[in-house]
Amino acid sequence: MFRYFESLVDPYAPHEVTDAPPRRLWPFMRDYSRPFTRIFALAGASSVLVALVEVGLIAYLGRVVDLLVGDPAEVWAAHGTELILVALAVLVLRPLFQALNVLLLNNAIMPNYGTLFRWRAHSHVLRQSVGWFENDFAGRIANRIMQAPPAAGEAVFQVFDALTYAVAFVIGAAVLLSGADLRLLLPLVIWAVLYAFLIRWVVLRVAPASKAASDARSLVTGRVVDSYTNIHAVKLFAHHDRELEFGREAIETARTTFQREMRLYTVMDVTLALLGSLLMVGIVGWAIALWYAGSASVGVVATATALAMRLNGMTGWVMWAISSFFRNLGVVAEGMETIAQPIALTDRPAARPLEFREGRIGFERVSHHYGRGSGGLQDVSLDVAPGEKVGLVGRSGAGKSTLVKLLLRFYDPESGTIRIDGQDIAKVTQPSLRARIGMVGQEATLLHRSVRDNILYGDPQADEARMIDAARRAEADGFIAGLSDSHGRRGYDAHVGERGVKLSGGQRQRIALARVILKDAPILVLDEATSALDSEVEEAIQGTLYGVMEGKTVIAIAHRLSTIARMDRIVVLDDGRIVEDGTHADLLERGGLYARLWSRQSGGFLDLEAAE
Repeated sequence: MFRYFESLVDPYAPHEVTDAPPRRLWPFMRDYSRPFTRIFALAGASSVLVALVEVGLIAYLGRVVDLLVGDPAEVWAAHGTELILVALAVLVLRPLFQALNVLLLNNAIMPNYGTLFRWRAHSHVLRQSVGWFENDFAGRIANRIMQAPPAAGEAVFQVFDALTYAVAFVIGAAVLLSGADLRLLLPLVIWAVLYAFLIRWVVLRVAPASKAASDARSLVTGRVVDSYTNIHAVKLFAHHDRELEFGREAIETARTTFQREMRLYTVMDVTLALLGSLLMVGIVGWAIALWYAGSASVGVVATATALAMRLNGMTGWVMWAISSFFRNLGVVAEGMETIAQPIALTDRPAARPLEFREGRIGFERVSHHYGRGSGGLQDVSLDVAPGEKVGLVGRSGAGKSTLVKLLLRFYDPESGTIRIDGQDIAKVTQPSLRARIGMVGQEATLLHRSVRDNILYGDPQADEARMIDAARRAEADGFIAGLSDSHGRRGYDAHVGERGVKLSGGQRQRIALARVILKDAPILVLDEATSALDSEVEEAIQGTLYGVMEGKTVIAIAHRLSTIARMDRIVVLDDGRIVEDGTHADLLERGGLYARLWSRQSGGFLDLEAAE
């Protein structure tokens, strides 16, 4: 039975993917809720049915009270069968209706709605560009992905568990009271009007207060995660107290915003107590007055009393449900600031996979300044022949990494065109482009998974022998054999920690090299690929790297000029422009910037400040 209701909606079912999801709350919620339309209708109907059954029971309570006024034997003789049938209905039908309602809410909606929300949100965020992630905190993004889905699910739950039920109950109560005596409606209407004013007052204030509190919590998360992520710097510079104060400011902001939110609930609770008292006195007192005047039976007084008590008990629950509904919508609205952002870097509608032929790369008057108007690249034209090995040299900020990021299409150039085998990379699909490019960056970050998983990321279909061979060629198999983690996993099964923090920089770099060796892409990009290695390991790997480069088109960035001296060409960038281009020997003979860098390097590293 549980499995049936749990499978009514598949949260992972294929859906229409859009680059620009709705930016307003209700269209956004409606879009994510579309697969649940039928389930929501059933949940709403079952909630109404449960409420009407409760009203019906209260109405029958009044009838029972009126029946009991007579002689017991006569009452049983005349109404015994009726009472037994009603008792059986209460024992059988009421639990069945309740079971249907809770199965739809607890098993069909709640687990699947949050899962669908989180899956689609995660899917959308993963499609964002590298630049998008560089402009936000990973902790804050993850926090919103985690908080918004359960908040959305809780808001939906309150609609059917409380709000639909409450509306149906109040309408049923009004019909029941008016059927007994129309005048009994007056205290209920007065109470309903005052209650509606209170709801409006709370709603107008709870949503902004809830959003402010949620923003404050996200600030705390961002600052705490920032401190934890950079714990090495915190300890190295002995800034424990500074980080503590940095976190305290955010925590105090969260406390004061939460205080303001809770003040609203205190006012709400006190007002609810007053309105509940007015409701009970009004309805019960009026019913007694009608009975005293001979216009109502004892059963009517009992019904009115039971309804008043039930409505009074519901008022706090419903108000909390409403405030919870809007509070959770506030959390969803905050999450939408991340989840609903449009995808800025997309494939063209008619984009086709890259047709790789020989590996010719062309940069045609490319400029990119990250929207700042300066820095990056300025009017760069560069042609890399198939199979050619090109080294990039230049001071920090000269544009070397920008050129590589544009080639990988992490950004689109602000002007100019980049081509591979004559194809504009902006017009091919991003996965097909990056599948043809292998890259080892200056900072080799690893996934918090096993060594095996990290190496196989280069080619998930590779067998164990190819994976181990890649590690051996990267001079990594030796230290991998001695690895272990806190769970007792060893060797290739050992987990490397967040971003590979359990490994040294050189170990991370060698695993990253093994990953790229396994990928075996025809275009190879090396961005300070050996910068984290000691001289002995670097010398051992240099031969491997040049072996890996064979038959590939290579672009290599290096500050250590010895690593690129054997390249076919060396391109020197300065202030975003190409200022020199030639072989190592040619550039030394010219006596320009490259020659000055070469003459001033120490131990193979550039002395950039002296070169300037």
